[in-house]
Amino acid sequence: MTRYLISFDDGTMNIPEDILGQVGLDAHAVVRQAQEAGVWIFGGGLHTQQATIVSPEGVITQGPFPETKAVLGGFSIVEAVSHDEAVQWAARFATACRCPQEVREIMDDPLV
Repeated sequence: MTRYLISFDDGTMNIPEDILGQVGLDAHAVVRQAQEAGVWIFGGGLHTQQATIVSPEGVITQGPFPETKAVLGGFSIVEAVSHDEAVQWAARFATACRCPQEVREIMDDPLV
């Protein structure tokens, strides 16, 4: 099985306040379905542009970085038998979260 990153950009999830609670319930329902199906690994939402950058030299810089055009807003890691299956899970998350989802295959690390 292959692991996939399903994610969305922070700016794409513009949910009206009056349905925000329902969106949360819908997203958690998809997570439960993924858990029951045995594909769920991990996931969560991220705070908007609250990044700390650590360089290879150990220099620490506080975000945000306004020049960044896309910022990760949330993600799920699933383990699926095929890319098509991962896309099907992404479609469920897209419906629940009311925003587009990106699907990317996670590379295997032969040393781990």
